[in-house]
Amino acid sequence: MTVATDSATLLTDYPAQLRGEEDIEIRPKIDGYIESTYVIEGAVVRKGQALFKIRNPQYEQEVISATAAISSAEADVAAARLQVAKAKPLVEQEIISKFELESAELGLKARQAALEQAKAKLINAKINVGYTNLTSPVNGVVGDLPYKLGSYVNSTTSQPLTVISNIGKVYAYFSVNEKLLLEFARTTQGTSLQQKLKELPPVTLILPDGTEYTSKGQIETISGQVSTQTGSYNIRAGFPNAAGLLRSGNSATIRMYARENDVILIPQKTTYDIQGKKFVYVIEKDSTLSPNEVTVRAVPGGQDFIVDKGLKAGQTILLEGVGILGPGTKIAPNMVSRDSIRSAAEN
Repeated sequence: MTVATDSATLLTDYPAQLRGEEDIEIRPKIDGYIESTYVIEGAVVRKGQALFKIRNPQYEQEVISATAAISSAEADVAAARLQVAKAKPLVEQEIISKFELESAELGLKARQAALEQAKAKLINAKINVGYTNLTSPVNGVVGDLPYKLGSYVNSTTSQPLTVISNIGKVYAYFSVNEKLLLEFARTTQGTSLQQKLKELPPVTLILPDGTEYTSKGQIETISGQVSTQTGSYNIRAGFPNAAGLLRSGNSATIRMYARENDVILIPQKTTYDIQGKKFVYVIEKDSTLSPNEVTVRAVPGGQDFIVDKGLKAGQTILLEGVGILGPGTKIAPNMVSRDSIRSAAEN
């Protein structure tokens, strides 16, 4: 067959990690003991739904003390107002000096300030009591529950009480090397990164069992900096997940398809291996076989290779008899077309 250029669709797979649209750690703001757990692992919860109850009588006592302090402060304010009201007519009648009225007014201001402080303490105490009830900040799915009833927890506890994952939309994170990103930046239309990302075709998510996820995803972001450890960029693709099949933390594979034009395609059966290298037989002008080393990439389907190096369009290569003929063998070539090879493969 005569080597010619053609077009081919290639696919590349990248290992990916799935994350929910929001993965929110639930941590206590106060210390205490877990009195109640209202959910189970994997439960679907709504925003505002109760998750945990933390028990610490100290905070309830603070509310009682603060309430009593307000009552005492209100009584002190009332008494101070009486002192002011009592002093005013006496000053007007010049029975007592203005100094005593000013002293009574200052005493009233001090009592009013003490009342405001007592009210602030009550508000703070009620807030702390509110922290004993933990609710879900978003719609999502409950993660692990590492702490059991009676466990002591506080704001510095190493593990969160749980993680609520909003999985209405799921992101797949994967990495590509610098070379691929440069090629993308140079060949994709658009003046900005966002415009270039919109030009990218949808990507496919391959699930752990090897099946394709029903919905296609779209690449949305590329990290701004390359990892100095791996020399790669992190990429995020978003997938709708209305049915909740995908879960945060799952592993998967991102499959990307790319169309390449004007490439040299040869059937895989025209190649043979020697010490890990691939060769084809080029038919010289005198009809003898000459081995040529080639660099190839597999085309999905298992039928063809793209030749990146080692062959040029117009050269003639051996199609049949690769495994039984050797270098220098002289043959009587019977030329076949590329279309006839494709028809035979399809049939």
